[in-house]
Amino acid sequence: MGPGRDLKTFAGLGHTAIGLEGAAGFAAMARADTGCEVWQQDFHSLDLPGKRFDGIFANASLFHVPSQELPRVLRQLHAALKPGGVLFSSNPHGQNEEGWNRGRYGAYHDLETWRRCMLAAGFIELEYYYRPTGLAPEQQPWLASVWRKPPPYDIGIV
Repeated sequence: MGPGRDLKTFAGLGHTAIGLEGAAGFAAMARADTGCEVWQQDFHSLDLPGKRFDGIFANASLFHVPSQELPRVLRQLHAALKPGGVLFSSNPHGQNEEGWNRGRYGAYHDLETWRRCMLAAGFIELEYYYRPTGLAPEQQPWLASVWRKPPPYDIGIV
């Protein structure tokens, strides 16, 4: 989440926005700048309430989760969504390489690997696109995707 730019935007649009940030300094900065609730947690020790959120906005964050931890993190995010809830993610993509890069860990998945991970966690794919839009594919380093937690289905018996 960082210092809270996106959190401030969502709150400004009228949403009840709650931030999630692993670094204490950024969490404090986001609270001070946005007036929003910010939970200090990282992906290694998530403690999210079940069925709490209508949406999760994971912009430039999930690619920091190592591949071996990604299934657990995605299941936890899935569980934190209300039925029918939506998860947006945007991550730099690659050819499924991962490791340390300039002091930060990154996992750079291709579309098919990302899709398999999301489907295995129980999400339904709504759309994907590369960004920034309007550029040649080799100039679009970000894979953005939108997913839904399936709603419960009511079945009438007659």
